[in-house]
Amino acid sequence: MTATSGTSDATAPTAAIPHGPRSADPIGVLVVDDDFMVARVHRAFVERVEPFRVLGVAGTGEQALTAVGELRPDLILLDLYLPDVFGLDVIPRLRAAGHDCDVMVISAAREAEAVRGAVRQGVVDYLLKPFEFEDLRVRLERYALQRGRLLGTVVRSQADVDRVLAGAAAQAATAPALPKGMSVETAELVERTLREADGTLSASECAALTGISRVSARRYLEHFHTVGSADVSLRYGVAGRPERRYRFRGAVTGLALPHAGRP
Repeated sequence: MTATSGTSDATAPTAAIPHGPRSADPIGVLVVDDDFMVARVHRAFVERVEPFRVLGVAGTGEQALTAVGELRPDLILLDLYLPDVFGLDVIPRLRAAGHDCDVMVISAAREAEAVRGAVRQGVVDYLLKPFEFEDLRVRLERYALQRGRLLGTVVRSQADVDRVLAGAAAQAATAPALPKGMSVETAELVERTLREADGTLSASECAALTGISRVSARRYLEHFHTVGSADVSLRYGVAGRPERRYRFRGAVTGLALPHAGRP
């Protein structure tokens, strides 16, 4: 099995064929699995989740090391049962070579020692095979959220450090119950819209983007502000009451954020 960046095999990892328009700041992924059919499925799954894009595929530990050096991925989806080395042994070699990419283990290895070893190596997640698309999607979106929090953090106090370190644990926490009369589907839609907004959103703008009423949009936005996942600022106009504008702040609401539909 050779490292590839397309659907056909190649002797060395190369840049992926460009896809259509993507959201800003794409997250590059290297898929590492010795079964080319499994790798193809994983690649297809990843390509369905924004803002991730697959840079290449590797079938052995050595190919993975070469591919990381050439493609510089942000995240590696790493199988453990590789034909030349045990997957976890790839990680210290990556660090020794100066690569700081994150690693998510995707493996059938259920041994407790493998899981403990993965934790010691600092993997960002561990997903057991076989799995469905939704299982991977949730973990990818959770990773993207935490990565964005880390990249955007300005440390001014111990509280800032504690907030970042607590982020990963908080993401696994049980979601708080929504207030009576609010639906999970609409909450997911509004949260996704707020996350993807370029700057701040008013309730009217959120309503236009989601297709729900302005009153409903305002209620959900205020809920996110209450639970700490949105900041509110006031914009003063020439006359009348100031406009409340909302910005996603990265705190976890506990929503899984699947493909959102209209309420």
